[in-house]
Amino acid sequence: MHIWAPFYMVLITVAIVWELVWKGIALWRAGRNNDLTWFIFIFIFNTLGILPIIYIFAVDRPKQKMQQQNF
Repeated sequence: MHIWAPFYMVLITVAIVWELVWKGIALWRAGRNNDLTWFIFIFIFNTLGILPIIYIFAVDRPKQKMQQQNF
């Protein structure tokens, strides 16, 4: 067994948890907003949270601000 094996196991576990958290939040928001295209892309592609973060902060936020201004 390689001496770095425990470090790699921890690194992979952290990456998986990171991806699952961001993906879960983004999929929930995309589903709630009926954004089928974003939902499919986020569901299929594993980007270590990059695509979900882009959706949450660049796509979903402007939509929420527009909805708040309309009320």
